[in-house]
Amino acid sequence: MNAKPKRAADDAIDADAAPPAAPGAVRTVQSLERAFAILEAVAASDEPVGLAELSRTTGLHTSTAFHLIRTLAHLGYIRQDESKRYRVGPRLFMQAAGAFTENTLVDLAQPHLRRLADETGETAHLAVRADNGIAVIAKVEARSPIRSSERLGIIRPAHCTALGKVFLAELPAHEFDHWLATAPLAAFTPKTITDRKALRAEIARVAVDGNAADDGEFNEELRCIAAPVRNFTGHTVAAIGVSGPVWRVTQKDLARLGTQVAATAGELSRELGDRGAPPEPRTTRSRRK
Repeated sequence: MNAKPKRAADDAIDADAAPPAAPGAVRTVQSLERAFAILEAVAASDEPVGLAELSRTTGLHTSTAFHLIRTLAHLGYIRQDESKRYRVGPRLFMQAAGAFTENTLVDLAQPHLRRLADETGETAHLAVRADNGIAVIAKVEARSPIRSSERLGIIRPAHCTALGKVFLAELPAHEFDHWLATAPLAAFTPKTITDRKALRAEIARVAVDGNAADDGEFNEELRCIAAPVRNFTGHTVAAIGVSGPVWRVTQKDLARLGTQVAATAGELSRELGDRGAPPEPRTTRSRRK
């Protein structure tokens, strides 16, 4: 019996298959290997990458690299900026976001939250952005019999919570300007920052310090401090923080707690693929008395 003729697609795959390196080695598709080499080179760079640099990095001829780049750009996995250089595109973020659910994030964060709560003696939280505010999606209670009654999943405002300020400090300038111009800055306690100019200065301090504090601004009985959690792209995907009653957590304590929170956030960030160097200990500046 004569064998059935192969489909054109099968022929194309066979023609593009790289020869096995050794008997029993997996047979691969060369064009896919090359495309992923380009994608990985773009993703590994902190700055946009030009065609010539990608050609050198991957060892591909410039014309080969160009055609593969054009295909990846058409599919949305990389994008070209105004300088004609390339950076990671939106489709890659969409795929990563679809694969990485909040449940996965919580599972990875839980051991870090437990250790942080144990080391500090305070309640540890993990939060993500939600609408114009934040939502706490995981927490580990303090050892103390006096604990936070905060429920998971409830939307909290960004302007008066340490976790929320972390996300505000990570916004691009134009996005923060729009948020600041339109967000309702409701007062929850006498310490809530409701003046837009003062809040801008506060968020600028957070961006410099690397962590954010809430000195009784949402709940006048609690002080909190938080730091960003970043993924493999360097984007902030969550915030980790600790909170405790004002009579137990003084403003001086916030500096010590801030160092522990930043270290924990850095550890979780590296598990998510963040390539940044381990954060140096930072302290939160003393604020309103």
